[in-house]
Amino acid sequence: MKGGTRHYAVVFDLEFTAWPGSMASRWTRPGEHAEVVQIGAVKLDAETLKITDEFECLVRPRVNPVLSQYLTDLTGITNAMLGARAVDFITAYRGFLDFVGPSSIWAFGRDDLVFADNLRLYGWDGLRVPPHTNAIHWFAEHGIDLTGKHACDVAEAAGAVFEGRKHDALADARGVAAGIRAVVARGAANPFVRAESP
Repeated sequence: MKGGTRHYAVVFDLEFTAWPGSMASRWTRPGEHAEVVQIGAVKLDAETLKITDEFECLVRPRVNPVLSQYLTDLTGITNAMLGARAVDFITAYRGFLDFVGPSSIWAFGRDDLVFADNLRLYGWDGLRVPPHTNAIHWFAEHGIDLTGKHACDVAEAAGAVFEGRKHDALADARGVAAGIRAVVARGAANPFVRAESP
């Protein structure tokens, strides 16, 4: 922390519409789009790596507004939950951007591209996707191979404990953050101090 200014980093995760075989086909089958249904994020103190704030929002998909049973079984998110709590994508996305503020953002994989695809799908191409770091590469540099794994697998692969339901965006974001903390605790350089330093 230089000059008394505290810096933060955000680790986020997304859940999005899916059907049996979506991942294998990369959502290229007719009518399938990876529409965001949940955004989860944790804000970390860039020095201590402690969680200082959290963001979670359910999102109502537009093209395929009824969730598949496959996705419900995977994530625990039901159509009733969307009916009660979900907001439109653009409302959720702007809330996420407000939560992020000037912080650097990290995620497991390329969830930034899912955001970009949703912005295009809904005609909001003018909105930016903040610069993003794919955590997979950082973990690989420190000897943790996450090939074939998901965000919910990161904590355990890094020697930390995963808490919560797997494939819940907020729990998965917490898990990625726990994995980063575990690797730094074993001697790796804190990636956020480097990323946040002016």
